[in-house]
Amino acid sequence: MSPHNDAPSLPGSFDDRFSSMILSDHPSMTLPDTLKPPYLQYADSLSDATLTDSDEESSVHLARPLVPGLYVPTVAFFNKATEELDLATIARHAVRLAEAGVAGLTTQGSNGEAVHLSHRERKIVTSATRKALDNAGFYDMPVIVGCGAQSTRETIELCREALLSGGDYALVLPPSYYRPLFKSESIVEFFNDVADESPIPILIYNYPGAVSGIDLDSDAIIRLSKHRNIVGCKLTCGNTGKLNRIAAATKASTPTDVGSGFMCLGGSCDFTLQTLLGGGSGTIGGLANIAPKACVKIINLYTAGNYKEAKKMQAVVARGDWAAIQGGIIGTKSALESYFGYGGYARRPLPRPTPEEDAKYAQDFKELVALEKTL
Repeated sequence: MSPHNDAPSLPGSFDDRFSSMILSDHPSMTLPDTLKPPYLQYADSLSDATLTDSDEESSVHLARPLVPGLYVPTVAFFNKATEELDLATIARHAVRLAEAGVAGLTTQGSNGEAVHLSHRERKIVTSATRKALDNAGFYDMPVIVGCGAQSTRETIELCREALLSGGDYALVLPPSYYRPLFKSESIVEFFNDVADESPIPILIYNYPGAVSGIDLDSDAIIRLSKHRNIVGCKLTCGNTGKLNRIAAATKASTPTDVGSGFMCLGGSCDFTLQTLLGGGSGTIGGLANIAPKACVKIINLYTAGNYKEAKKMQAVVARGDWAAIQGGIIGTKSALESYFGYGGYARRPLPRPTPEEDAKYAQDFKELVALEKTL
């Protein structure tokens, strides 16, 4: 990694914003409406709001704090015969991850097959996840909700639905369908507009592979980080130099330093240790659906200063993540089925794996699952 100088803190952005979050834990302490970030103002205006669907009732709440660590983009599970949502397995899986020591969960990501779900189904999955965590005693665990869409209007709508479903934060991809027609400022304006209107804080999701190659540079993300309702980023681009620059400029929170509160997160478990060494806050990584304890252990070893063991564990996790990257959600579900007795299949038109493919996925994840079962 190239050496760089730590940037000065950004005046008037992080400290005020995260002080507001802290106040949310103390009902007797209030802020004037003019000083409240949008998600607090919106929550005030909907204090008695519920979802219109009778089976999705949810009270409005304030965002649970994000803390450095491992966040898991959870899998959405379906009935093998009908492809209807399997809510019992969704709940069971959420609790398994929480019990492994993760910092939080993310619904409606690539692993959650968000593109295969209706708006109503998205709300049901997030609500079921939140309720499962609460029922298991994990009241303080935050839920981040994927809210990317192709229009600013629908993205904001998804953010509002995320709040009413029990979500605490929105993870937002840039739109890409009309990329050739965008002007140079279109993506920055999109994130600012969504942040202005979203009732919950947002994290920028930089994943070029999912959005026609759109790759926000560090300058753009640092600029957007000054918005009081933008509280973090997920960098699935894998660019650790970019991560270093953003983490330094925003004084991102780390496992050993609370910093500004801004969360600069890697987007894959195969560079968790690199993220931490570069000043990042942790990882949002899909591999943790299979091996949450191993992924958490890397962060714990790093925090304890045991870099040698962290490096060894990172190597095993990286090999496992290569299998997950190649197999995608099909391979992840196959491995869950082989080793943990649940997983099922992705929704059509994704194909179901053949017996030979299932055997290959099981072999590819064998080393990682063996490590997981020792922890």
